[in-house]
Amino acid sequence: MTRLHDGPQLVDWDTAVATATRLARPGPSVTPAEARAAVAELRRSAAEAEGHVRGFTRLTASSGSAPVVVVDRPGWVQANTEAFEQVLGPLGELIAQRRGPGKSGTSAVSSRLAGVQVGALLAYLSGRVLGQFDPFHDAEGRLGRLLLVAPNVVSIERELEVDPTDFRMWVCLHEETHRVQFTAVEWLREFLRSQIRAFVSETEVDADALASRLREAVGAVVGSLRGQSDVSLVEVVQTPRQREILDRLTGLMSLLEGHAEYVMDGVGPEVVPSVAEIRSKFTRRRSGTGPVDQAIRRVLGLEMKMRQYRDGAAFVRAVVDAVGVEDFNRVWTSPETLPTKAEITDAPAWIERVVSRPAVAS
Repeated sequence: MTRLHDGPQLVDWDTAVATATRLARPGPSVTPAEARAAVAELRRSAAEAEGHVRGFTRLTASSGSAPVVVVDRPGWVQANTEAFEQVLGPLGELIAQRRGPGKSGTSAVSSRLAGVQVGALLAYLSGRVLGQFDPFHDAEGRLGRLLLVAPNVVSIERELEVDPTDFRMWVCLHEETHRVQFTAVEWLREFLRSQIRAFVSETEVDADALASRLREAVGAVVGSLRGQSDVSLVEVVQTPRQREILDRLTGLMSLLEGHAEYVMDGVGPEVVPSVAEIRSKFTRRRSGTGPVDQAIRRVLGLEMKMRQYRDGAAFVRAVVDAVGVEDFNRVWTSPETLPTKAEITDAPAWIERVVSRPAVAS
């Protein structure tokens, strides 16, 4: 695997990929012809979805500016390892700088151990993700890429017993919305990158402080596994400044995910005739996992992701119902018009701040 950063590595990424590939469950049983047909239909659905999304959202995006890549589970692992390295690479360099010359940021043993841990996480997620937009991928001047995980799409559509063509289009509508968001809103990619960099730059590198936060994390994990806490690792291992940044990121990610949920259902039965059946069955599936799986999801922060879908979609619906699509689209004007974490669950407050205008004295 080509290294994106030449400096100290907190994670041995080759170990991460090898571990995830070894632990990932195999996909559903399909014939070569079925696999080729699924890949081809996902590509067609993604291409068709783009026009539906642009028409429904009234956002102007460059057509095909970010490629569609249909992958299997190992392919998804490889893509996300590259994304993780982009985020965590600067952290290794930061730690090395703060420790001073001649002192390594991390040992080879701890780097490999971290690789095993990251690999196990990616193996768990690789069987659950249907699609994903990576806004930071840069290849030949084409920023971003849309990943569709074919074996997971086929597995879920079989489990839910829904129409495969409708389900594949429904998934593509969600992911295509993310592609339109990032290609239509020119400042969005760099704003997200700046917030991630700010979060990383605020990371505690003092051994005692970091150890204290890790002890808090262990307590949160134990409480979560016992059903006594809904706090995830990402919410615990933070400085106060990082909590502020995370609040901004939570507002943004809730908007992005909620908007995609709103679009995938709102495009309507003319495009996905069985959309109501799919949504009903998919929602039941999300909430019907067993206690062990629910505990793992809480610890990894996936329950927070589910809240982003739910709360973000409710925010978008409330704003559009109140002021219409054009005024809702003011949300994309600048970072200042994004909803805060608090406004995501208080749409009238966002409308008052961004849409409403004070009366002009006569």
